Amino acid sequence: MNSAEMPQPVSPGRPAPAFSLPALDGEGPISLSDYGGRSPLFLALLIGLWCPFCRRQIAQIGAIEGKLKTEGIEALGIVATSPENAKLYFKFRPTRLRLAADPELKTHRAYGLPKPDPSPEFMQAMQTVRVNPFGDLPEPLPIAQVVEAVAKSDGYTPNDRDKVDMERQWPQLKGQFLIDRDGIVRWAHIECATEGPAGIGKMPSVEEIVAAARLCQ
Repeated sequence: MNSAEMPQPVSPGRPAPAFSLPALDGEGPISLSDYGGRSPLFLALLIGLWCPFCRRQIAQIGAIEGKLKTEGIEALGIVATSPENAKLYFKFRPTRLRLAADPELKTHRAYGLPKPDPSPEFMQAMQTVRVNPFGDLPEPLPIAQVVEAVAKSDGYTPNDRDKVDMERQWPQLKGQFLIDRDGIVRWAHIECATEGPAGIGKMPSVEEIVAAARLCQ
């Protein structure tokens, strides 16, 4: 991945781009301004539900949502699929994480999340790198095998909307941001920014997120 050719993500110290999106809990829309002056926000920008790493990260963030709240931090995930598709998924796989839908990836573009060019070099790296993003495999495996293993573990079969989302979105990268009460980004984690393709699917640890969240106080 040639970072010089990618958009630059919003960096710490910069204002967080505003957004207003439909909420999946029916209480929307959700806006960044909802959190202004009230609490810092841990914002996770995910892609469609076809992405097994996104589904797993939603579960992970839902599991730490309570810990973030004890630190005075609200959490919000933005999923890049239609509200109807997302609501159907979360009807059967509920989460404590509050979620909004952004099928057009407008928020991802506003926050500068890269979408690498699938060049021959990039494709070669994707085929050869071995990863274990959640630490639950006996050993690192090629990305395609990890995708298959996670999908099998989740018991998930993509539907027609997921397939459309995948064709439009891949290889869009993901990211997480901590935004303070004044709407300023204080911390950012961008997928693959430091490790290249070896960083696919990885999310910061709870300890790292909480430590960064304390910077927002």
